[in-house]
Amino acid sequence: MKSKILSLIIVVLLVSCTKSPTANDTAVAADSTQSSAFKPADIEEQIVYNRAVETVIWGIPAVNFELFNESLSKAKGNFNEIIYWSGLINSKNQTLTPNPDVIYVNPFYDTREGPVVLEIPAAEGNSSLTGSVDDGWQTAIEDIGPAGVDKGMGGKYLILPPDYKDPVPYGYIPMPSSTYTGFAILRSNLTDGSKADIKRAVDYGKKVKIYPLSQADNPPATQFVDLLETPFSNTIPYNFHFFELLNQFVQREPMLSRDLVMAEYLKSIGIEKGKSFEADSRKKEILNAAIKEAHKWIDKQYINAFKTPFYEGTKWAVPISQDFIKSISSNYTTPNVYPLGERAIVYSVAYFSSKHLGTGQFYLISIQDDKGKELDGSKLYQLHLPANVPVKLYWSVTVYDRETHGLIKDMRYFSRASTTPGLQKNSDGSVDIYFGAKAPAGKEANWIPTNPKRKFELLARFYGPEKGFFEKAWKMGDVTQVK
Repeated sequence: MKSKILSLIIVVLLVSCTKSPTANDTAVAADSTQSSAFKPADIEEQIVYNRAVETVIWGIPAVNFELFNESLSKAKGNFNEIIYWSGLINSKNQTLTPNPDVIYVNPFYDTREGPVVLEIPAAEGNSSLTGSVDDGWQTAIEDIGPAGVDKGMGGKYLILPPDYKDPVPYGYIPMPSSTYTGFAILRSNLTDGSKADIKRAVDYGKKVKIYPLSQADNPPATQFVDLLETPFSNTIPYNFHFFELLNQFVQREPMLSRDLVMAEYLKSIGIEKGKSFEADSRKKEILNAAIKEAHKWIDKQYINAFKTPFYEGTKWAVPISQDFIKSISSNYTTPNVYPLGERAIVYSVAYFSSKHLGTGQFYLISIQDDKGKELDGSKLYQLHLPANVPVKLYWSVTVYDRETHGLIKDMRYFSRASTTPGLQKNSDGSVDIYFGAKAPAGKEANWIPTNPKRKFELLARFYGPEKGFFEKAWKMGDVTQVK
């Protein structure tokens, strides 16, 4: 099933190729094919270009995941092991909008040789995990932890390979994956952010285990790889490497029935199951032009998504629709809906999905101040959070580079949170946070540094959101420029 948005892209590109623009068409043409350096020699090249644009939009989540595998290999890690960060992450972590106020514990699974067991510990006092197990398309199979299937009691999750038919042994929670490989994103939550608190969260996170079901009677020790000082990234490369990564994914994973039409599109650009991916200089030129055009389209749709704010009259939004939420919660089985364009937007700026958005966590993003201007790292801004934020666990606000959607490189820290040691509160319990290249006098504890040469964006996280949050009885204001 193809989305209406993506079908329109093909139509527009074909029309622009075959129709000479009139004076009235000049503005439209300037914003479509003329924005690309690509000039087709014939209709065959135009079709390759069109299909490459579609392929990029379709393949974003797969490439997003494949970048994890590439970074995992460079870090000397492997599938059926767990990567973790033994402290709060720094900018060596260039994943898409990561959370710098938790301890990350990420198991990677490979079921090509059979089911894999993921053991989750029971919640203990202040220790708990928030997260989900995702397939290679980054679609949540299920949530885990207190907001997930085990409800904080812990359990043995059994990740099953595609089309697994054997009975699931007693005592295991079945997790049928549509791909052979995937990962779990687990966040070991903090309470006060102190060194002792961080150690507690790390120690608790390392109670997670992963091993093959075939060795369940005598499980081997889980291998943990600490990436605190190791470069690790899944920032999307909008160049030829994108297609190389997508080819790797296609060669390893099954083509899902919902995506069978894409087999012909992939073949058009040189990607075919069981065959090597080769492209001559002209094909590379076409593919590089197509991915640049797809990138422009995705970013434009990302900006447009903020036209529907979460709080009326503000610049805070969840840049996804109910169609996308329903689709990802049902593994894209909702009839007559396959929001590929929205999926591309989400996985161009983030990774992972939760099965039940809003149960364990909720997110709001802003890319503009109250005047509708882009957030500029050379300016100073203020954000006011009223008292009594309706969350059970914590809230946080993080700064990301607007272009890469990653942490701003070489900064001391990237966020302020209710768990940040020394965070200053106003007399009424509210909090003011500041963003800029230089801290305002006396406000260093509540300041997040920015790069004065680059734009930035904000992501507000709410872990354990309560009813009042969704009823919007509590409302966060817009970012305002101080100077």
